[in-house]
Amino acid sequence: MVAPKLLLGLFLCLLGTTALATTRSPRLGGMEMCSLQRLTASQPSQRYEYEGQGIIGVHFPGCAETYDTGVQQQQQQQGARRMGEGGQFQQTDSHQKVHRFYPGDIIAIPAGAVHWTYNDGNQDVVAVSINDLNNPANQLDMQPRPFYLAGGSASQSSTPWQQGKGSQQQGSFNFQNIFSGFDTELLAEAFNSDPQIVRAMQESRNRGLIVTVQQPMQFITPDEQQQGQSRQQQAGRGGGLNGLEETICSEKLLYNLDSQREADVYSRQAGKLNYVNQHKLPVLAYLDLSAEKGYLQPNALFSPHWAVNNHAILYVLRGNARVQIVSNSGQTVLDQQVNRGDIVVVPQFFATTAQAGESGFEWVAFKTNRSPMKSPVAGYTSVFRALPLEVITNAYQISPSQAQNLKTNRETESMLFSPQWTSQRS
Repeated sequence: MVAPKLLLGLFLCLLGTTALATTRSPRLGGMEMCSLQRLTASQPSQRYEYEGQGIIGVHFPGCAETYDTGVQQQQQQQGARRMGEGGQFQQTDSHQKVHRFYPGDIIAIPAGAVHWTYNDGNQDVVAVSINDLNNPANQLDMQPRPFYLAGGSASQSSTPWQQGKGSQQQGSFNFQNIFSGFDTELLAEAFNSDPQIVRAMQESRNRGLIVTVQQPMQFITPDEQQQGQSRQQQAGRGGGLNGLEETICSEKLLYNLDSQREADVYSRQAGKLNYVNQHKLPVLAYLDLSAEKGYLQPNALFSPHWAVNNHAILYVLRGNARVQIVSNSGQTVLDQQVNRGDIVVVPQFFATTAQAGESGFEWVAFKTNRSPMKSPVAGYTSVFRALPLEVITNAYQISPSQAQNLKTNRETESMLFSPQWTSQRS
């Protein structure tokens, strides 16, 4: 079997760079004017072609090691299991919790938390990550500042985020891990270790960010599926959780957006929408971020709407759609067909809609608010349903029956619309 590769893993990742705090300052620190005349869809610098699964570790400062191979038998009795192959551990180890991720998972990573990803499968991985710079945790400027505990590269390219599969052909970026800047003797003293070992940590050796492991790696972790069932059962017995069960060191970081059973909006003729916000994944309250994943059936329509309290960064996963975005002044700033791999930014208060092509349309959107709100203009949850009939009649100078049609023609649908008008015209 080919040795698994340590990759920047498959996940739809909310790479949140925000402080672990219950309050936050506004995203715009002062009076700033924003005039957007035109928006365009763009392609990412690199795209992976296959989906898979893997393991991610997110380690919080100050939190103790919670899993110890020295007490493996006791943990197995409590539902723990091994991750990896190759038989028994050769030596004992202790570490913070690691997580297995699958296609459709959102992973929230707070600012300053050390994280790594391991692909222990047979397929390459897909990563879509968002780094939130305009937040209280970033006290320097509007530039990303990733730092690394291992690896290094002496070659140059335009951006650090281009490092990945095929990087030997495309080039990588110039960086050194943080240990390279320290005096070897001081680090050896800090670790109480041989200076030769410290020099191995400091030397980059052009390893980049992605390395191939020599043999499959092994970890221990509780069975998270059983943990999730236990939490649901506990909530059912006790009348709900009180919010104190989840601490920073043990908080849940993953949420899967592929489940049809847990879809927030579902229509057999139109598609489905899955949301994750601070209520489903409490760590998002600290990050002030959220996400949605949606799928439109062929020719189905995403209701025209505007975001009340957030910007959105939309990434096309599959299929294609015609996307229109209109500014608050009524100007069309984007009218374009978007395809797999395209990225579109939708500013707050800009109205947008999308109609899927013949192959359908699937996307994920990252949002700059822990509890995003949208206001649709059509459908049974729309502002038109809330307006009195006489207001619509006089505002648009139309007949009462025409106004009634605007209010009720989509009265059984919300957000995702089946292609009724398209079928009538054809």
